[in-house]
Amino acid sequence: MTVATMGEPLRDTPERRIFLALVLTAATMVVSIAGGLVSHSLALLSDAGHMLADAGALALALIAQRVAERPRTEARTYGSRRAETVAAFVNAIFLGVVSVWVIVEAVERWRQPPEVHGGWMLAVATVGLAMNVLAARVLASGHKHNDNTRAALAHVLSDVAGSAAAMGAAFFVLTFGWRRADPLISLLLALLILWSAWKLVARTADVLMEGTPAGLEHSELERTIRETPGVREFHDLHAWTISNGFDVVTVHVVLDGSRHGTEVAREVSDRIHQRHSIEHVTVQPEAPPVQPVSFQPLSALVRRRDG
Repeated sequence: MTVATMGEPLRDTPERRIFLALVLTAATMVVSIAGGLVSHSLALLSDAGHMLADAGALALALIAQRVAERPRTEARTYGSRRAETVAAFVNAIFLGVVSVWVIVEAVERWRQPPEVHGGWMLAVATVGLAMNVLAARVLASGHKHNDNTRAALAHVLSDVAGSAAAMGAAFFVLTFGWRRADPLISLLLALLILWSAWKLVARTADVLMEGTPAGLEHSELERTIRETPGVREFHDLHAWTISNGFDVVTVHVVLDGSRHGTEVAREVSDRIHQRHSIEHVTVQPEAPPVQPVSFQPLSALVRRRDG
């Protein structure tokens, strides 16, 4: 369970914000289902199905947030922080699948536009838009954000787009009698949502594959280590992300013999922290290699003495 620190409003914690967004999304889904049944609107029922998927994703994000905040154990020395990245990855996959489904439905509706009651559709879509905007503001507020809350926000923003699309379609149906407005707007929004899902998948997959942290130039990191006084060379340099805001660097540095190993390790760590804003740095100092002593054969020494 998340515990708010002194002076931090409880509503600013990621867990509380995800829970409130889940409640608002579920309520909006119920309203959309009722409105779709009353108005015979396939668009509203489809939007409700979209919200059902998002509600499941938000529930997954909430569970992952609680798991991520568990303390580390002997079996998991980093704790369960990466659970939020896994949840964000899964959420992004769901978002992409839903977007593809919306595209397929939009093509089918373009071929056979459904009959809807525009008035009811506009009213329900307006209520849905207001509730989804409120859920988005809840998730975007505060100062604590991670990949998990960003993925949840992406889902809610997709619901906002869906409600806006339903409103736009209802307006064209009521004003011009153009029933193909619904699939056209839905198609455009689905493509935007699919692009957002792809970016989120790429970012979280890079974290799960232990790629170099975003924004960190590996060559610059090497230069920082190489320019540290006392470092002759280095090897086994690794930089990766455990979870959002938790970047790690480990490196073995070979000393040149001019300074003590602990001093060199401390300065390497301080420089990486100052130049690259990475706090979790492990530096292993190693003694310089021993130069081999060359021995001349005894016969050569005897010949040199006789000469």
